Amino acid sequence: MHPRIEDYALIGDEQTAALVGMDGSVDWLCLPRFDSASCFARLLGKEGHGHWRIAPKGVKGPCTRRAYRPDTLVLDTEWETDEGTVRVTDLMPQRDRAPDLTRVVEGLSGRVTVRSTLRLRFDYGSVVPWMRRADGHRIAVAGPDSVWLRSEPAVHTWGEDFGTHSEFTVAEGEKVAFVLTWHPSHEPRPPLVDPHEALRTSVEDWQTWAARCRYDGPHRDAVVRSLITLKALTYSPTGGIVAAPTTSLPEELGGVRNWDYRFCWLRDATLTLGALLAAGYQEEAEAWRDWLVRAVAGDPADLQIMYGLAGERRLPEFELPWLPGFADSTPVRIGNEAVCQLQLDVYGEVMDSLSLARAAGLPAKPHMWALQVALMKWLKAEWRRPDEGLWEVRGGRRQFVHSKVMVWVAADRAVRTLEENPALHGDLDGWRAMRDEVHREVCEQGYDPERNTFTQYYGSRELDASLLLIPRVGFLPPDDPRVTGTVDAVLAELGHGGLVRRYGAEETPVDGLPGGEGTFVACSFWLADALHMTGRTKEARKLFEHLVGLTNDVGLLAEEYDPVDGRQLGNFPQAFSHIALVNTALALYGDEEAG
Repeated sequence: MHPRIEDYALIGDEQTAALVGMDGSVDWLCLPRFDSASCFARLLGKEGHGHWRIAPKGVKGPCTRRAYRPDTLVLDTEWETDEGTVRVTDLMPQRDRAPDLTRVVEGLSGRVTVRSTLRLRFDYGSVVPWMRRADGHRIAVAGPDSVWLRSEPAVHTWGEDFGTHSEFTVAEGEKVAFVLTWHPSHEPRPPLVDPHEALRTSVEDWQTWAARCRYDGPHRDAVVRSLITLKALTYSPTGGIVAAPTTSLPEELGGVRNWDYRFCWLRDATLTLGALLAAGYQEEAEAWRDWLVRAVAGDPADLQIMYGLAGERRLPEFELPWLPGFADSTPVRIGNEAVCQLQLDVYGEVMDSLSLARAAGLPAKPHMWALQVALMKWLKAEWRRPDEGLWEVRGGRRQFVHSKVMVWVAADRAVRTLEENPALHGDLDGWRAMRDEVHREVCEQGYDPERNTFTQYYGSRELDASLLLIPRVGFLPPDDPRVTGTVDAVLAELGHGGLVRRYGAEETPVDGLPGGEGTFVACSFWLADALHMTGRTKEARKLFEHLVGLTNDVGLLAEEYDPVDGRQLGNFPQAFSHIALVNTALALYGDEEAG
């Protein structure tokens, strides 16, 4: 039986990440970066593809229990057997160049025989490396990649069926530690890591970091877990935050809505910055702001919706036909063609983020305002164009209401910046006029007076969950009848099982793709925010409780949720979902906490 998306837990070192299943198997590990080729690809393939399972001999099913150590990214997985109880602790310690995957096996009671099976497959499961022994290691080499495996104390290993196997017995109090290290095959072996010291310092470092969280309201554990997840999805050398560490986990099981999310989206900018600043993580917020400024530098006409971890612009999309995909969902895609789309909302998100950063007192970067002026000059001339919108539709451009609202946000933040900072210079009168014109047009062409709701795009009757952001960005006040009407309409027409879909299922879908998808987790948090802002706080808190309950056993959320089958869908864990959880908790309980 294929595992479920929520069966996985995340470990990482802020430069790459791995997913560990409930059966003790590491099924996904990107090396050396989030967006690079994987040496474990079972998550997208079959049993013969790469994975590394450590579990009691003869036990094929899931563990008895598992949990992160409190306020850390260190995972404990335990099995109770007839012979005794054993624990496997998984982590990726902080590092300089070489990523290390550390697994510590510890006997808790009795005497348990443990089996380790390692199948390395580079380049997304397509390359079987050559294995050899040297210096107490098993070494796998293929092309540019080299992986070294060692154990302390040393255990006997043997090769069989294109895998590396070992068996050993641990009694109560005994430990066997494994370290798997990647490095370029043309370089010498990197310095050895002490697995037990790495475990100790990792626990201390994560707990010290988590203690900085300023939030102390209800569901603090879920908020801290979300913040730890965001930290783990940060590529520390650049400050970029990856949307998810995975590619092609399906939005519909067996369907084609399978995308590569191992990149940084500008759409996340303001929400991420706000969450980090409000929770007390100014250093991380500044690193994200700095990444944003570097990424968008250049010709404003060339602004992209997403970039690579270091701000790379070319992210070509192609398919991997040799992988059957998660739950036979194909194609498996690498790269993301949406990078070439026009999405006008990103201009608003960039301007809003930099305005928020300035208001929060983050030190200004050289030429930051000059960059913003250039962005506004381009947007002032081009904002009337149709675009692909927030959801990156592949069914043709439209005049999406959310895009135009974010154009208004861009103009509004530019005007406010000049009004609050007289030393800066810009087209104040022109931007004011632009702001007024956009607002008037949206209210005239993007609003359906018959149903008292804003619509997905000009002239349509369809709805879109992004309309829930209208009061949040300040386009209209929360008590405006058009806002409350929109909230009611989204709840009635896009609500499903207490959650919210991104948009409706038309005969000809706006996204140009066959099939359907689950409810969108972030949009459901947006609904809670909108309910709270419009005075329906009791409903908002009830919804928030429901959403927190959708996290898996270790507190993680994917992009979507299927309320019919009760399972998570889409790439995992999803930064957008965890950002929304933090922001909604702060919105619902922040004032109460402060009081």
